Amino acid sequence: MDFDLNDEQRLLQESVDRLMADRYDFDQRSKVHGKSDEGWSREMWSQYAEMGLLGLPFDEEHGGIGGGPIETMIVMEAFGKALVLEPYLGTVILGGGFLREGGSAAQKSALIPEIASGDLILAFAQIERQSRYDLHDVATKAEKDGSGWTLNGAKSVVLHGDSADKLVVTARVSGNRRDRDGIGLFLVDANSPGVTRRGYATHDGLRAAEITFENVKVGAESAIGEPGKALPLIEKVVDQAIAAICAETVGVMASAHEITLDYLKTRAQFGTVIGKFQVLQHKAVDMLVALEQARSMAMYATMMVSEPDAGQRRRAIAAAKVQAGRSGRLVGQHAVQLHGGIGITMEYKVGHYFKRATALDTTLGDADYHLKQVADAGGLITAED
Repeated sequence: MDFDLNDEQRLLQESVDRLMADRYDFDQRSKVHGKSDEGWSREMWSQYAEMGLLGLPFDEEHGGIGGGPIETMIVMEAFGKALVLEPYLGTVILGGGFLREGGSAAQKSALIPEIASGDLILAFAQIERQSRYDLHDVATKAEKDGSGWTLNGAKSVVLHGDSADKLVVTARVSGNRRDRDGIGLFLVDANSPGVTRRGYATHDGLRAAEITFENVKVGAESAIGEPGKALPLIEKVVDQAIAAICAETVGVMASAHEITLDYLKTRAQFGTVIGKFQVLQHKAVDMLVALEQARSMAMYATMMVSEPDAGQRRRAIAAAKVQAGRSGRLVGQHAVQLHGGIGITMEYKVGHYFKRATALDTTLGDADYHLKQVADAGGLITAED
């Protein structure tokens, strides 16, 4: 199988890498991190729009570029290397993915061009206090109200939920809390009456919010797909997001590994550079092996996001998330340990890569959770395969 990028993909890779190198080094990132209410740069967001990155996965008829999973992988890996703060995952991959995969023609025509131009920020409001990582565990209620719906409930750890213009909300229209049927997906204006948001910084430098919905009215046109039958759509788009997260994790690990190698080659102790000590060389090799294992699985996940068989897709994506989480932890730990005390300082970037890798592991399910998913499905390769 040919894993080489074509000319257009290489051009995209070079362009994004150049933008990150020119406009997003660690010092410039630090000026934004923690120093603005939103926690990310509107100026950089406009740059992404000008380059077409915000319209990358959408059809040209809606102002997009018509890119596929490989193009998304390229962008997310570059964003991982730069520790990007902007809400690309929530807006383009998740929110935009729901519109692309399940939105009505009117929703696509109205909203996707706004995403591509950078004028619309979306956030996926799914996690609840009791749900952990289960997408079907939904207690938030959506009750029929004339032709529309009334939402009541609460969502937790909504990434960039405090700066989003619209929220993509999971809510139960029928059944019990953990039933797979009866889940709806709704677009809610973040400033609607009854919506309360409490934003806060996450440990990796991003932003999240606790959001409550109290008698929030939405029209029939706000539903994405058929209310009550949204779970397959949610699972499909979340799988696409997990593949993107795996690619981002690869970018995070690649930079952490590179920084660590440079440090081993320059840090002198006991009259020589510490990179000459064999035990440290072994740890650097362990980091490289873990990185390449995760890279291979991220590529596999990228190939499988378009798999029509939901069971096969789910096993592949879950297995990739397991490897990305485990590799990210090993690379992050080794990077910090090989740096010594400087590795945990706020002023030095390697610790920030470890924080990001840790957060990515827990986003949409950690390694342990996804390992159980693979095991429950009979393994990555089943007897039927």
